[in-house]
Amino acid sequence: MNTNFSRLIGVFALAALVQSAHAELKWEQTSVDLRPGFNDKQAVAHFKYENVGNTPVHFKSVHASCGCTTAQTQNEQVAPGQKGEITATFNIGGRTGTQVKTVTVQTDDPDPARSTTVLTLKAVITPLLEIQPALVYWQNGEERKPKVITAKANKDAAIKKLDVSSSTPDFTAKVDAGSAPNEFRISVQPRDTTKAVYATLTIKPDSPANTGNMFSAAARVMPSAPASKSTLSTIRHDRATPAATPLFSSPTPTSFSLAISSGATRCPI
Repeated sequence: MNTNFSRLIGVFALAALVQSAHAELKWEQTSVDLRPGFNDKQAVAHFKYENVGNTPVHFKSVHASCGCTTAQTQNEQVAPGQKGEITATFNIGGRTGTQVKTVTVQTDDPDPARSTTVLTLKAVITPLLEIQPALVYWQNGEERKPKVITAKANKDAAIKKLDVSSSTPDFTAKVDAGSAPNEFRISVQPRDTTKAVYATLTIKPDSPANTGNMFSAAARVMPSAPASKSTLSTIRHDRATPAATPLFSSPTPTSFSLAISSGATRCPI
């Protein structure tokens, strides 16, 4: 009896020990917002963690969402109370705007709710030059009034001047200062709107930090509109209908012969 009771106590003690023994990574943050400079090549996020459990944590895998992002751990195993970080590096390349990349981390934590963690890197990349709209156009036969493209420069780029050229002589472009700081107005005008033409506008800023990057917009005169169905129907109807007989016309051969016959009876012999 005493032996069985001792065994029972041992089982409960072991269960309590197993229950109290656990590994858990506590993340300082799982999402990082970055604003790299327009001339930066990479955006780097640091995701810090600590093992708040009482057993070691092992990393099973660390996987980035795309080839433009890499992730690296400081340690393959994290001891109880140990701190560390995962470094995620996003290679910017020519990308602009808001870029969201993720890193999926898997550990040997037996709790499924903690074994997988998704880390998010969000990078807002302001381009050297923002151009709106990217296309200006005129309808066929429209008045040759200039239309404006607005170019907004990155405030850190120190752009003082824009050079704009057209791929064809059918359009001219003039650059003036805009209504806001770091803003330019590009006035585009066609030489003729009676024929369909298209041109690419090449925009080159004079920023000393610019490494030869050029930007582009487009200008176009639209082709003339095709004849509508109703117009074509009217044309076909007119061609199919015989011409109306004039109100006064030459007499027909029959009426002409009748007139001669009638005249002969009235003439004296």
